[in-house]
Amino acid sequence: MRRYTSALALTAALAALSAPALAQSQGDWTVGVGVANVNPKSNNGTLAGGKATISDDTQLSLTVEYFIRDNIGIELLAATPFSHDISINGAFAGETKQLPPTLSLNYHFATASKWKPYVGLGLNYTTFFEEKSPLGTLRLKDSWGVAAQVGLDYQVSDNGALRVNARWMDIDTKAYLDGAYIGKAEIDPVVLGVSYVHRF
Repeated sequence: MRRYTSALALTAALAALSAPALAQSQGDWTVGVGVANVNPKSNNGTLAGGKATISDDTQLSLTVEYFIRDNIGIELLAATPFSHDISINGAFAGETKQLPPTLSLNYHFATASKWKPYVGLGLNYTTFFEEKSPLGTLRLKDSWGVAAQVGLDYQVSDNGALRVNARWMDIDTKAYLDGAYIGKAEIDPVVLGVSYVHRF
């Protein structure tokens, strides 16, 4: 995962060095449709005295971005609900769904080539719902945290591009079983995305 993110960042940096710039203009809108994989980090904290593990999931993703200045855009990430299994010491302990809407400020490097890298920093809000557990009534608190991303667009037409990107999100949730606090799940996923982006 780290190698993928590092390679994407290196590609973006090299593309940014391409000669004469072509700007993404103030007032432009883009809409992106694709898929995203939420992959939690390997150590997800301690729940009910045991080691927690949270599975990954892939869902449809949607981004909308408005350029407030040339090359600078405000982007909203949305998706269909992600589903995750929760294990404690390797045994199934529950499941949950979540939605992670994320608002980012992105800087798109102006290049003369078809490769257009960008970086972004923003705020993630993750809401958990439909929690289930064979152990009792499971409740996961919603989470606020920082989100960062690197991405690379490949222009396929005047207004269309294929995009790959990698995000990191700070997602932690307090867990309760039958009303009793049982620990904090540290999810902190890398989110890998592939999408088609259209400019209006």
